Amino acid sequence: MKVLRMGWLLVRHEVRLLVGLGLWAARRTHGTAGGTAFGYARGQGAVMFGFAFVCVIETVAMSVLLRDWPAVERAVLVLDVYGVVIVVGMHAASVVRPHVLYDGSLRVRRAGHVDVRVPLERIASVRRELRTTHERAEGELNLPVGAQTSVTIELDEPVTHVTFLGRRRPVRVLRFHADDAGALVRALTQERSAAA
Repeated sequence: MKVLRMGWLLVRHEVRLLVGLGLWAARRTHGTAGGTAFGYARGQGAVMFGFAFVCVIETVAMSVLLRDWPAVERAVLVLDVYGVVIVVGMHAASVVRPHVLYDGSLRVRRAGHVDVRVPLERIASVRRELRTTHERAEGELNLPVGAQTSVTIELDEPVTHVTFLGRRRPVRVLRFHADDAGALVRALTQERSAAA
């Protein structure tokens, strides 16, 4: 039963990546209607495309090495091409699923696998804070992009973060990246002031 659940979670994640590719091609975003979107993928684009380029080179090299075994070559080619699609899909999912500030909540996201809703009334403090090191700690969620975070939110009450494999954990501190961290912090501060 546990294996089936993990398989389902992996399939769901890959479907989200493929949907992200479609939205990216159509120049649309996911879940931003009625809110203000704040992107975070700009800092990872070059790295992701570099990684995809390396995967393409590996695909060509494997085709050359396995040319005497056509059946194996075709199987490896399918896996390699799918790997390239997944790498590009990871970047696409980050582009089309930005952080979103709605009336009364902030939706903090990371590609297709993190989506945490933070009600504004639970926020104790929000600040722009550039960090390049992130140690794991209980009650903290770090979502670095390019090994850095630029926004820190501390909460009065924890919110629930559902991990990639479905485990629920309470979070009191969120650190994440935003391409325009200053604008996000200002918008959050204005929304909190208006609500108060």
